[in-house]
Amino acid sequence: MLSLAFSAAMLGIEGYVVRVEADSSPGSPGLTIIGLPDRALSEARERVRAAIFNSGFAFPAGRLLVNLSPADVRKEGPAFDLPIALALTAIDEQIDRLALQSYAALGELALDGSLRAVNGILPMVLGARNAGFSQLIVPRENADEAALVDGIELYAVDSLQSAAAVVLGNGAKWRRHTSAPQIDAAEASYAGDLADVRGQHGAKRALEIAAAGGHNLLFVGPPGCGKTMLARRLPSILPPMTPNEALEVTKIYSVAGLLGDRRGIVRARPFRFPHHTISQTALVGGGSLAKPGEISLAHHGVLFLDELPEFSRAAVEVMRQPIEEGVVTIARAAGTFTYPARFMLVASMNPCPCGYRGTRNAECRCDDAAVSRYVNKLSGPLLDRIDIQIEIGRVPFDDMVRTARGESSRAIAERVIAARARQHERFSKTPIACNAEIPGSAVRSQCALGDDAMRLLAHASAKRQFSARALDRIARVARTIADLDGGGEIRSEHVAEAIVYRSLERLDGRAA
Repeated sequence: MLSLAFSAAMLGIEGYVVRVEADSSPGSPGLTIIGLPDRALSEARERVRAAIFNSGFAFPAGRLLVNLSPADVRKEGPAFDLPIALALTAIDEQIDRLALQSYAALGELALDGSLRAVNGILPMVLGARNAGFSQLIVPRENADEAALVDGIELYAVDSLQSAAAVVLGNGAKWRRHTSAPQIDAAEASYAGDLADVRGQHGAKRALEIAAAGGHNLLFVGPPGCGKTMLARRLPSILPPMTPNEALEVTKIYSVAGLLGDRRGIVRARPFRFPHHTISQTALVGGGSLAKPGEISLAHHGVLFLDELPEFSRAAVEVMRQPIEEGVVTIARAAGTFTYPARFMLVASMNPCPCGYRGTRNAECRCDDAAVSRYVNKLSGPLLDRIDIQIEIGRVPFDDMVRTARGESSRAIAERVIAARARQHERFSKTPIACNAEIPGSAVRSQCALGDDAMRLLAHASAKRQFSARALDRIARVARTIADLDGGGEIRSEHVAEAIVYRSLERLDGRAA
């Protein structure tokens, strides 16, 4: 006797439907699962057997075989427990075999038959809906997450018994309302306000430009000057996420198991702050199960690398391609996985190994060779990809003791949102979201310079030997500055300010 159930699995952060085929034949009693299951799935045999018995159902007799199709893609995790149990109970008509085929089911079973939450529900539910399924059964703990997918009949159950009741047509009490996510900017909370930062007007201006255009940013300054404090407040001036952006971020966090107890939509832009001892795999993603790394967890948000030269060079250099492409591709024996990685890179570093070069009230202990070795830990190609590089100093005493607060994040965010609105209108017929994403082929048309601005850029390039990539990034930053200034023509003062933000070579005299 053959029965059929449906479930879903993930490939990267995209879900796809899995056919769960169960067959009973004469022979020695036993249950075999095929279709490239991982260890967690192989152990499902005992979990499912106990859950069926303890839920009051009879375990089918004979030699049982469960096939997970497509059979050439490795299946991972315990989310197939529920569809396997339903398929087995349908073999001998304990539940309706034909009715079961109308549902896609997901969930991990406990030995007593209760249902537990699983990671990755959102992309799997989306995959099932896109494949044509309109009725889905999920664990109750995953209900808030699954309810973000509109256009389905969702049943949030807490046990194998209640899942069987849904299939038998008695599922009204477990049905949940679903709707497309609505993002209220007021619900997104961020740590700190730029009004808390004393002084550092140049650094705040750089943050505003970076936020307005989605540009990468590097702070260079001595210890205690506020680099980390400034970086932590960058999300507070970024525009609120759109529903599509929030859904993408939620999918990534669902796959990574980082949604927490509530498992609802992610409303705040991510801010990831990894330690400098992080491995290459943890930073860009990978591992035996090919999970997303920090650069993907920072998608549509900020990745802050404090003390950038202290990070492993191999780990940092591997970010070069994701910074350009906005995605990271991980190749493993089990398959090739692609994760989105459209993030703002914000980094900080000291001007020298001891941190006090150029500081008046502290003596630097580093010679020129030590400074050069320190700065040269960062490759030219990586620095070329950082649009804004600014040196900041310690805050003067008068600014530190001033009681008046600075400009608030809300006021700065209003200018940022206005600049982003101009970019949205300019790029409305393209996939470009902000100035930092303008491809090299479109820089000349989208960032056209006036004659005076072009002469200024030519003079600066002749003196400092800018690379072609650096010239493009100067043009993009100048475009953002012009957008903050009303969105008109890029003038020479806009280019001059953008050139100022290519200043790292002053640390050791090398060219940009």
